Amino acid sequence: MIRYTLKQLAYFVAAAERTNVTEAARALNVSQPSISTAIGHLERALGAQLFLRHHARGLSLTPDGRHFLAEARELLAQAEELGSALRSGGARLKGELNLGYFVTFAPYYLPGLLRRFRALHPDVILQLHEGDIEALQRGLATGGIELALVYDLALGSDLVCEHLAAHRPYALLPAAHPLAKRARVSLRTLAKEPFVLLDLPYSREYFRAVFLAYGLEPQVHYTTPSLEMVRGLVANGHGVALLNIQPEGDRAYDGMPLACRPLAEDCPALRVALARPAQARPSRAAQALLACARDHFSETRGVRASASEKRRAGGARR
Repeated sequence: MIRYTLKQLAYFVAAAERTNVTEAARALNVSQPSISTAIGHLERALGAQLFLRHHARGLSLTPDGRHFLAEARELLAQAEELGSALRSGGARLKGELNLGYFVTFAPYYLPGLLRRFRALHPDVILQLHEGDIEALQRGLATGGIELALVYDLALGSDLVCEHLAAHRPYALLPAAHPLAKRARVSLRTLAKEPFVLLDLPYSREYFRAVFLAYGLEPQVHYTTPSLEMVRGLVANGHGVALLNIQPEGDRAYDGMPLACRPLAEDCPALRVALARPAQARPSRAAQALLACARDHFSETRGVRASASEKRRAGGARR
């Protein structure tokens, strides 16, 4: 016997995604007591605590709450689809999917992936959430996002990762720098140069670790959380850098040229992944995006790798 309603599920999902009863009530245009009453009814009906209540700091999902959030999203999506198969002549996937993405490399991959997904599932509403790896892990843990496109870097065992691509670190140099004439650049040489560090949680530790693995320490002169600021500072001669993602076109925003060179050392690659909570079953929309991502990355991996190698080889010859 069903002991709760779809409306109560919708109120619960809204509160989980916003981690705040007030924000959920505002989004749904209902009263705060309506949200609180629905959550209380669900917890009594399920015999489980779904949220931890933090005074003046909102809500956070319990492990039971994270699991139930995935089930609630799927039930709501199925309810929305009910009857659409007869009207449209076939079942079309509907619903909402909250997708997080890592701020540095998502512009390289995400727009094309979303174009492909929209062509296949035009009725799914995608809500995008930008952040660094630390923020995205919090979003996955609290239920604010269901999937996150991230580097598999210091991710906890409570997440499941679908690996899609890999990027090795490379040297970013001013185009006129003497090192730009080399086909490959060693970390020992880079460690002697002023260094511009991408200063994001886990990213900064990763780039330092690349040097530390060879007993080296970069001479950090500038730190910035912006990928394009790193490129701009390097292009204008303020230092050198390490990056993993290489945008199309070797120029900074202001038009100053850059040189991208492979490292002489065999440094491990960072893997791009779609991460999701291990304890929660993905919704149908999330499953569809995972399937779409596998196809998209499989088709584009070889094309991008070939183009990148040609750009680097051409730059080394100039």
